[in-house]
Amino acid sequence: MRRSERGAALLTAMLTVTLVATIASAALWQQWRQVEIETAERGRSQTTWMMTGALDWTRLILREDAISAQGAGVDHLGEPWALPVQESKLSTFLSQDQQWREGDAEVFLSGQITDAQSRLNVMNLLDNGQISVPALQRFGRLFERLNLPLQELQTLSRQLQAAAAAAKSAGGSPSSAPLMPQQTSQLAWLGLSPSTLAALENFITVLPEATPVNLNTAPAEVLMASLPGLDLAQARQSVALRERGHWASLDAARQALGAAGQNLQAGQHDVQSRYFEVTGRMRIDDVVQVEQLLVKREGNQVNMVWRVRRPVLVTREP
Repeated sequence: MRRSERGAALLTAMLTVTLVATIASAALWQQWRQVEIETAERGRSQTTWMMTGALDWTRLILREDAISAQGAGVDHLGEPWALPVQESKLSTFLSQDQQWREGDAEVFLSGQITDAQSRLNVMNLLDNGQISVPALQRFGRLFERLNLPLQELQTLSRQLQAAAAAAKSAGGSPSSAPLMPQQTSQLAWLGLSPSTLAALENFITVLPEATPVNLNTAPAEVLMASLPGLDLAQARQSVALRERGHWASLDAARQALGAAGQNLQAGQHDVQSRYFEVTGRMRIDDVVQVEQLLVKREGNQVNMVWRVRRPVLVTREP
């Protein structure tokens, strides 16, 4: 009898210890989870502020570039804004009175400013609500050069026209027309396949209004597409010539481009830009955050059009 009582007491004690251990483990896990959430939220907030500062710095560079030009601005790839910032420790940007304590996370910054008007603007496909035949021909030359299906270009232009018409109509019933895109990736709404978008990524853009191509920053493929009579080999020769010295005016570009240069049009081509795309990349330990910013420069003012945060990437050491 006593033996059975001792066994029951031992079993009760074991169950009690197990229950207490389970409750303690659950409480510890909940506490750990709250600490991790708070740490992640604090890190996200700090990263956002640091990224905002970095992007504001690039806007300052564009503003100073406009001020130094004193109204006679010519934008080209030899200017300070066009130089990418290679990945550097954030501590190297801090002033001497700032302290970087041992144990702090390693933060690396990198970024680049790209001339958005170095590419063909999809919004040029529309002229007063109608499809622009000259612009469609320019895009057609680019599609043919990249071996892309021209039917997708036709679909793109029709869907863009429908989206623009739906955006202008106010107070009507819901429309089946697609939304107006603001970014290149959103052109999938208008019928472009992922493979076509990937091929066009470096050659087209979506801006709030129709814009000319900056001849000083456009790659050879865009020069070829925007100028009838200019083949890719001639366009590459022109880019190599441009690297020795930028074109200060359309007349200078017209002379340098030879016979094809006679097709330059003031409304379709230029040597300066107003829209720029900023890409900022921040790496904290093994977490990478990328943000993109489209800005518009009017005189000495640089205003943000949109800002997008790309998905956070986590890199692991092998």
